[in-house]
Amino acid sequence: MQAGNLRDLYQQVILEHYKKPRHRGTTDPIDRRQRGHNPSCGDTIELTLSLDEAGDRIAAVKFEGEGCAIAMASADLMAGALVGRTVPEALEMVQTFQAMMRGETEFPHELRKLNVMKGVAQFPVRIKCANLAWHTLRAALDAPRLSDFVSTETSEEASA
Repeated sequence: MQAGNLRDLYQQVILEHYKKPRHRGTTDPIDRRQRGHNPSCGDTIELTLSLDEAGDRIAAVKFEGEGCAIAMASADLMAGALVGRTVPEALEMVQTFQAMMRGETEFPHELRKLNVMKGVAQFPVRIKCANLAWHTLRAALDAPRLSDFVSTETSEEASA
């Protein structure tokens, strides 16, 4: 496929995921919640994740937010690729994506749909847009599981 046709295909996929995201919303239950913001352009995202009972495999990923087509498409593509992955696999995917934005690598065949974002690397000012969801994912996975938080307030104390 010629470079121009490939670029057009990548743009079509990005616009499709921007206009009709498949993973917009909030997971139920929410095991991880993280907000991300790109101050240079105003993109914002709130990422929620559900984990399996053991807490080591991603069951669902959803996002809410506002931003450019690249930021929202990146979040949607990422969410679709993460379901069923272990936490270490997801963190490795973050590293691969960031290396792809530096022009160093791309995803293997089974994750090739994520490679549509590699064209963004040609526009350094837009790399932060593409990386927003991935940085937010890393922060979410590094945070404690929400269900691990235990309230120290008892019902008696609350009614006093």
